[in-house]
Order: sequence, then structure tokens, then C-alpha cells
Amino acid sequence: MEINFEVSNAVKRALDDMGFDSLTEIQQKAIPLILEGKDVIGKSQTGSGKTIAFGVPAISAIDKDINKKYTQVLVLVPTRELAIQACSEIRKLMKYTHDIKTVAVYGGQMLSKQIPLMRQGSQIVVGTPGRVMDHIDRKTLKLQNLKMIVLDEADEMLNMGFREDIEKILKSTPDERQTVLFSATMPKEILDIVNNYQKDPVLIEVARKQMTVETIKQFSVECPKGKKVDALCHIMDRENIKLGIVFCNTKKMVDMLVPMLEEKGIFARGLHGDMRQRDRDKVMKEFRKGGVQLLVATDVAARGIDVNNVDAVFNYDIPTQTEYYVHRIGRTGRAGRAGESYTFIVDKRQLMQMGDIIRAVKAEIQPYEIEGLMAEKPAKEIKEKSRKPDKKENAFFKEKTNGKKSKKEMVEKSNNFYPMRLSIGRKSGVSPKQILGAVTGESGVKGSEIGAIHIGDMHTTVEIPFAKKLEIIHSVNGTKIKGKRVSAK
Repeated sequence: MEINFEVSNAVKRALDDMGFDSLTEIQQKAIPLILEGKDVIGKSQTGSGKTIAFGVPAISAIDKDINKKYTQVLVLVPTRELAIQACSEIRKLMKYTHDIKTVAVYGGQMLSKQIPLMRQGSQIVVGTPGRVMDHIDRKTLKLQNLKMIVLDEADEMLNMGFREDIEKILKSTPDERQTVLFSATMPKEILDIVNNYQKDPVLIEVARKQMTVETIKQFSVECPKGKKVDALCHIMDRENIKLGIVFCNTKKMVDMLVPMLEEKGIFARGLHGDMRQRDRDKVMKEFRKGGVQLLVATDVAARGIDVNNVDAVFNYDIPTQTEYYVHRIGRTGRAGRAGESYTFIVDKRQLMQMGDIIRAVKAEIQPYEIEGLMAEKPAKEIKEKSRKPDKKENAFFKEKTNGKKSKKEMVEKSNNFYPMRLSIGRKSGVSPKQILGAVTGESGVKGSEIGAIHIGDMHTTVEIPFAKKLEIIHSVNGTKIKGKRVSAK
């Protein structure tokens, strides 16, 4: 691969190993400028390759003569999934680079596990704003020698209520540091950060374009909820798929689906974050050798899977974000090979989600029909999904804003949520956005999984998924919101 900037041979070798034949537009434009030490604003959509765009110059910026206990590059991201993903990508870039360490810090993982790693020292730290603030307060994150700070998905971090934490972090860094910001949109809050914390930044704007590889044929599969396994097996047989990856949104679904597939005679194995590393390595070894037909995985567990001969990807659960869709189907169609992706749709809500994905990725996603498995009242063709919803559909999706529900509906909803009580309220000046950002940032749950937020004078009640209540309460308890350490119960 030819590159138009100065970078070490070790990083070049790593890029070759990662399968880079060429760089994306944001990478080509941003890397040379960041290497020159300029402050940069990158306006670019999700999935455009921003991690490599800041990862390559981040490694080049490290001075190995400085004690590794002092962090030299800090990367802020909105979610723990992105923290894990970015850290993993940077580690791949450092495959042949010695004496540099990187670590990810994020909510949902006990501080007691992170503190020893931070005390050992890491030149590159990737983290969510809330957890980074925790480490700054505990003095386990030392920023005196910081050379570069990266704000990735800046608009998303602000949408989650992290502005105050971001500004505190920026104020904790040396004035002469380099500031790099990536954002898909440029609202006023982003421009405020640009004006206050960047010096003569260079704007790089990358036009939106198709985000998925043309060699991948993309399909949507409409079927009743209870028939997805049958539909999957039918496609495997009809399309003669030898090796595939099935994506689920939760670890629980992975564990449920594997035995269901095995009952159908398919050799399947699961992969998720709760598995021990040696078990995950064993599963991946089997998969690479072709001893497993279907790898059933969550998004986080599948980050970094690099197997070139995957025939197809199945979205058993429709992805909650466009970025996840792009990353998922990118596991097939690699190294110039052809690939296929199949996304299962079971109701009107998912039909609309598919329409959002179509608009975002700007790709053609064809309906895939299976006789005998379709619902009695099949949805309209996928081409209509990009239109605006009509009045009936809008009514279907106004669940959170429509207060006129039947008593039965309200009871069913209350049974699905648990009212978590936080020891912070209106008198502390907290906003719903800040509460949502703290809960999602620390626990890793999606914002769409959170119910109503009721802020009182001294306390706040947050409706959280009943099935995840212990995990969320444990993650949020003791965290800081607006600089105040709060209890959760």
C-alpha cells in the first residue's frame, strides 16, 4: 500500500497485516495533518475509518523516553463498545511497535480492575468521559505530559450529556496539547468546544457516501418472530453457505440460539464477553479451521474477527445502530471476495429501522422471500421503507409520548422496567440528558433501553430494564454526575 506521509515501518507492516490495500478519504486527509501537529476537525460519518485516522499519528506521537506512567494520548469516546473497539484497533496498529501500551477504561467494568492497569502506566488511554473523570480524580490518570487528545463521535458524546465532563477533562490537560475532534454533525455545542479548546484547527469534511462494500449482496428477510431459526436454516441450505456469522444484540440471545441451531443439525458456537478468554480463543480457532459452520456472536465479541472466507453474515437481531450494521456485514466480502448479508425483520418497528439503515448506508438492500415462512400480513416491499411514516405508523411509534394507554399496557410496561433511584436531583442542576449519559456510559446499555426519567428536588428515578437491574445499579452506584458522587438503588 502506498502512503503519502512519514510513518514507521512497524506501523506500515501492521496496516498490511490488517488487510489495508488503500486508505479511506478521512484517513488520507487527516493522518498527514495530525502528524504535522495541527489541530483537526474531521466531519465524517460513522464507519468511515476514523480510528485508523487518529490511531496512526497517536502511535507516532509517543515519546518512549517519557515514563509510561504519564499518558501522552487520550481518546474520548461515547460508549464502552467504542472504547473497546478503538483500543483493539490501536493495539493491532502496534503489533510490531514495542514499549507502547494502551488501555481502555469505561463504565460497566469495576474500577478495582482498571486501577492496577492505570497505575502500571499506559501511554495511550481510550475511555468514556465519566470513567476518565473518575481516574483523573483518583490520580490514576496522569495528564501532565499529554501531547494529544482525541474527541471521537463528539456529537454523540454531547447528545449523551457529557459536555461538562468533556470540558473538565480538556481543562485538566496542558495548554500546548494537540486537539483532534471527529463528529458526524456540527451543532453549536461542538463549535463552542472548537472555539474554546482548539488552536487554528483545520477542517476536513468528507462527503457522505455508500458505507458498505459493493461485493456484499445485502438482503432483508421478513418472517414471523418464531420462525427466524427456520428461515436462517433455509437460507443456509438454499445458498450453500459453508461459513457464516450470526449477530445477536445480547449475550443471552447468543446462549439461547446456539442449541437451537445445533438441534437443526448446524455446527454452531457462541462468542460473547462473558466467556473466558481461553474459551473464546478455542471457538475462534475452530471457526478459522472451518470446524464451526456458524459463529453466533455479540457486536463487542466480534470486533476484530478477521476471517477472509466468511460466506455470509446474518443479523438475527436487527442492529441498534447503523455503525453496528456496517461493522457486522463487513465481516464478509473481505479481500475482494463476494459475500452476502441477511437481516431478519419481524415487525413494523424493525421495518422502520431497516429504512433508517438503508438511508444511512446508501446501499441497495433487496427483499429475500421464503415461501411458507412469511407472516400472514407481510410488510410492504423494502423500497418503501425509506419514505416518511404515515399517521398510523407514527401512532405506532409514539409509545413514549402517548400517555393514553390502557391499564393492561401500563402494567405490562411497568413489569418490564425497574425504578432505579439516584441520590441527585433538580437542586443539583442535573438534566435528563446528563442522567441518561451517566447511566448508558457506565452500564453500557443503549439509550433506547431506558424508560422515563423523573427528576425530583433531591432524587431522580430512572426506569431501567428489569432483567438488567442488578448489573446497571452496580455499574452506576458510586459514579459521578455533575461532579457529585451518587448512590443508586
